[in-house]
Amino acid sequence: MGMTMTQKILARHAHLDEVKAGQLIEADIDLVLGNDITSPVAVTEFQKFGTDKVFNKDKVAIVPDHFTPNKDIKAAQQCKYIREFAKKMDITNYFEIGEVGIEHALIPEKGLVVAGDLVIGADSHTCTYGALGAFSTGVGSTDMAAGMATGKAWFKVPGAIRFNLTGELKGWVSGKDVILHIIGMIGVDGALYKSMEFGGPGMKSLSMDDRLCMANMAIEAGAKNGIFEVDEKTIEYIKEHSEKPYTVYKADDDAVYEKVYDINLSEVKETVAFPHLPDNTRTIDEVGDVPIDQVVIGSCTNGRISDLRVAAKILKGRHVKKGVRTIIIPGTQKIYKQAMQEGLVDIFIDAGAIFSFPTCGPCLGGHLGILAQGERAVSTTNRNFVGRMGHVESEVYLASPAVAAASAVTGKISSPEEL
Repeated sequence: MGMTMTQKILARHAHLDEVKAGQLIEADIDLVLGNDITSPVAVTEFQKFGTDKVFNKDKVAIVPDHFTPNKDIKAAQQCKYIREFAKKMDITNYFEIGEVGIEHALIPEKGLVVAGDLVIGADSHTCTYGALGAFSTGVGSTDMAAGMATGKAWFKVPGAIRFNLTGELKGWVSGKDVILHIIGMIGVDGALYKSMEFGGPGMKSLSMDDRLCMANMAIEAGAKNGIFEVDEKTIEYIKEHSEKPYTVYKADDDAVYEKVYDINLSEVKETVAFPHLPDNTRTIDEVGDVPIDQVVIGSCTNGRISDLRVAAKILKGRHVKKGVRTIIIPGTQKIYKQAMQEGLVDIFIDAGAIFSFPTCGPCLGGHLGILAQGERAVSTTNRNFVGRMGHVESEVYLASPAVAAASAVTGKISSPEEL
């Protein structure tokens, strides 16, 4: 019986000829990741192992990105704790102020993950790196601690769902619209502990940023991981960003999928997820009149340079509606600098938006854009749960950078076609 891409990667890292869905395995890890929220707990647990060093100082990455620059004393204490740990362990890939970025934008940019890798991270959106043909998944802080100490982790091999992509994106439609469309179709538990595997001729229409966005939100369908077939675009991206050796795994022709979905990208419309779940989706022509108070463009989902370019294209020569707070957050320092060099920052400021430093910030209700009671935001982030970005009686509408930017101009959820 054949194996999927995910199963082949897991088998290789478990030193097995084959694995099957439901099987329990112990596998070697290529990268262990943590942030300023999850790493302090992991460090405390790590110290219980009685070891004085991590398994490989080059294969641990810690990125304080959620509440940084420190928003309060507690955040400062957390960062100090992990900073001292990283220094003591001589961790190579510790990224703080001056070189920090939103972790899931920074790690691919730094070339720390390539095709065929196995990655765990104490953050649910670690599944982002499946865009590169890697198996990557979120774990708890105790698993992060064990991973740092041993270089291994236990897994239950997931079953798989196949998404055959055909056609090509039209108009302002992006990868964000595609993944919202899919989540709306299968539900927030539609891929529960499954591997969402994407392939087909339609992949040619998706940029690497589109794929990173889509893999990032696999967890919003309950998936264990999301993963894309490796093609020329993937290889080009890897070679541009990394010197690590990579391995391309292809699903067997007789690989077993629990479900197979055919997605014609030409038919996907701009899509918005209404409160309070990512699967509560409506196409832009079904939205109606929804006035808003705030727009956030950024996050590990949509803070890449292509996202900022789209927003700038829409905002150029226009001004955000009076009273609509518009916050734009680049994913990394490199993206920040590139946005300045391309004149995007001038466009944003002239349009009445604010341009922030790289941070998760408002996505998880941390800082830099907390919502008050009764307020509504259009956000390019990944979750719109009750109270996700502030008050429990606020509302978050998930959308693409194009829809978010257009909405900032009109003051209500809008398509760029309406401008």
